[in-house]
Amino acid sequence: MQQIIIIGSGPAGFTAAIYAARAGLEPLLFASSVEPGGELMNTTDVENFPGFPEGIQGPELMEKMQAQAERFGTKVAYDDVTALDLAGDVKRVTTADGTVTEARAVIFATGSAYRKLGLPDEDRLAGHGVSWCATCDGFFFKDKNIAVIGGGDSAMEEATFLTRFAKKVTVIHRREGLKASKIMQQRAFDNEKIEFVWNSTVSGISGDDSVTGLTLTDTVTGETSTLDIDGLFIAIGNDPRTQLIHGVLDLNSDGTVWVDGRTSKTSLPGVFAAGDVIDPSYRQAITAAGSGTAAALDAEHYLAALDDVAAPETVGAAAE
Repeated sequence: MQQIIIIGSGPAGFTAAIYAARAGLEPLLFASSVEPGGELMNTTDVENFPGFPEGIQGPELMEKMQAQAERFGTKVAYDDVTALDLAGDVKRVTTADGTVTEARAVIFATGSAYRKLGLPDEDRLAGHGVSWCATCDGFFFKDKNIAVIGGGDSAMEEATFLTRFAKKVTVIHRREGLKASKIMQQRAFDNEKIEFVWNSTVSGISGDDSVTGLTLTDTVTGETSTLDIDGLFIAIGNDPRTQLIHGVLDLNSDGTVWVDGRTSKTSLPGVFAAGDVIDPSYRQAITAAGSGTAAALDAEHYLAALDDVAAPETVGAAAE
């Protein structure tokens, strides 16, 4: 039986693995067989992760995190978890091939997924002009023309932030008005760098090696037009990856996993959650890493408490 199983291979999962492994708990980490490494695997230059003054490529950062976790004894399995039995003292994790692995504690760190437009060139140009994170990539668009898709608070926040770098930011929204709060709307309306294109959806992304333009479709008339841009930021929301624990762990109204205050403790003893799966606000690699640290420490304390309870029973049995 494993001491700790970690589900997820992003910054939260691997940081939890580093701490758990250094505590001698020999964690088993399940990484996806298709998308190991989390969202950073789709990011090029990462310049805001502490310790890398020259920046680092997203995939390289994840490779280093994994190597550090493995150095201390983490075992990484490239398997997809398909089912969880977390209610009892012994947690059971089932993978795609039907294998069941038992553990005393589980850390759930499956992250979140940005909502996509579903266009053919969206993934091809990811990291080459298409982005889902202004704070991650905005710096690379100095004096460029940028488009932001969305009408909620996140989109207005992204657009406003991007005006620090861009020459012009064009917000594209499928309706006549925004869903964002009044204060966020007004902040965007008052910014002279932000323009709006109403009643429009993006039906095509142009560019060979990087984004050069968009094809827009009017939602009222059906007419199409083009927009020349250098970068596209998609801000139509994101969804925590919680499919595995629906009906198993308590969730918040926004779909994230409920945890007790600032801890990583979920609604079930011995089950902890970390990273974007519990974070609707920040969704940064560094905050996910810090969350993973908390989960590992909480799990370590949980296991130590179990051992303290069991110890007197063992001593008593030996004395008989």
